Amino acid sequence: MNNPKADIGVIGLGVMGESLALNMESHGFAVAVHNRWADKIDDFINGSAQGKDIFGCADIVDFVNTIKKPRKVMLMVKAGVVVDDFIEKLTVHLDKGDIIIDGGNSHYTDSNRRAKALEARGLHFVGAGVSGGEEGALKGPAIMPGGAIAAWPAVKGIFQAISAKVENNEPCCEWIGEGGSGHFVKMVHNGIEYGDMQLICEAYQMMKDVLGMSNDEMHEVFIEWNKGELSSYLIEITADILAFKDKDGSPLIDQILDTAGQKGTGKWTGIIALELGTPLTLIGESVFSRCLSSIKEERVEASKRLKGPSFAFKGNKMQVLNDIHDALYAAKIVSYAQGYTLLAEAAKEFNWKLNFGGIALIWRGGCIIRSVFLNKIKEAYDNNPSINNLLLDPFFKDKIGTCQLGWRRTASLALNHGIPIPAMTSALCYYDGYRTARLPANLLQAQRDYFGAHTYERLDQPRGKFFHTDWLEQ
Repeated sequence: MNNPKADIGVIGLGVMGESLALNMESHGFAVAVHNRWADKIDDFINGSAQGKDIFGCADIVDFVNTIKKPRKVMLMVKAGVVVDDFIEKLTVHLDKGDIIIDGGNSHYTDSNRRAKALEARGLHFVGAGVSGGEEGALKGPAIMPGGAIAAWPAVKGIFQAISAKVENNEPCCEWIGEGGSGHFVKMVHNGIEYGDMQLICEAYQMMKDVLGMSNDEMHEVFIEWNKGELSSYLIEITADILAFKDKDGSPLIDQILDTAGQKGTGKWTGIIALELGTPLTLIGESVFSRCLSSIKEERVEASKRLKGPSFAFKGNKMQVLNDIHDALYAAKIVSYAQGYTLLAEAAKEFNWKLNFGGIALIWRGGCIIRSVFLNKIKEAYDNNPSINNLLLDPFFKDKIGTCQLGWRRTASLALNHGIPIPAMTSALCYYDGYRTARLPANLLQAQRDYFGAHTYERLDQPRGKFFHTDWLEQ
């Protein structure tokens, strides 16, 4: 084709790919689309894309030639080998300065590799985390692009146009940084999402199994919580879910099997936290909670054989609800503090220049973890860009102090009633560990030196000076 028409190309016509293409077209951009299966292209062009400025291309060469230079091609395909396969198919038809964008849930290490490989070929790579699901992709997601900074001017207009908007029409999309930083930030976003969801589930179980509340009663609580400092997309949809009725009029939530799935990003977040030596306890527990939920049959059998406490709640219901609210909010603070600590360590490790306050702005709209809470994180980094931990920010420090008694009472009540709340309690243990000047690691290090001669440092000697003791000498 000698007359390129499209401003951008999209490969992959799954739910997200189709929605993004429609979003782009609705903002005035002409879009070329391609898919491995031609019938999928036909269905899209003759269906929801009919009559729109969207061009279906079954042939990869026609697809490339339909896009204006510098060509911008966005891959919305399954992470892993499929991305690499399409990159190889594309590169032989692209020219220097053209841009390949990976908008899937790729691992940041793959994005690091792809950015270097394409740079060597004279092409630009952008690894863009996209959050918001089908609705976000269609109406405005949060977008986290990273990779070749030279590509940013060419894609900025499209990405910021299609992204979600917050106050003053501010787009939830800004340049993240080098290499795979965009996908790393999206990975941490997903890890925090795991944590937020687990915390809400723990609050739900406390209301249900300790307070004996009905779904309609819990629905009203979550509606009320969504009017205050816990206001967020996940709190909002939880209220909707609890009110939803099945065809027979019964609550649908009670008919859903209690086994949770996962796509791997939460696990990835935990793995890199271990590799960097960064405590990410709440998100880790959230991942393990999903793993535990998956062994449903084993849990059912264990429930018949393993006994726990049997307490009938006799306390003040409203007080407990307030305590659960405070426990949820305090643990949420810890989750984000841990997530941002991981971002800071990754920035050091990979030499990325991350704008931590800017990341909070991106997450305020379009994405799954969007909430009013994120404004406070932006303010924290505005006040002190080099803050070591969000727990040290005056606002969050005061909030933890206000919520602390309710948080501890909730943990105690749950443990006494045999209710598992691993995210809330691990967050509390992290908080207590972080604020403890002297931990029992002195004994741990002595043990390591005893059996493995791993040495130790002394309080009465300079840091970096190591000692070994023959513990059997006495």
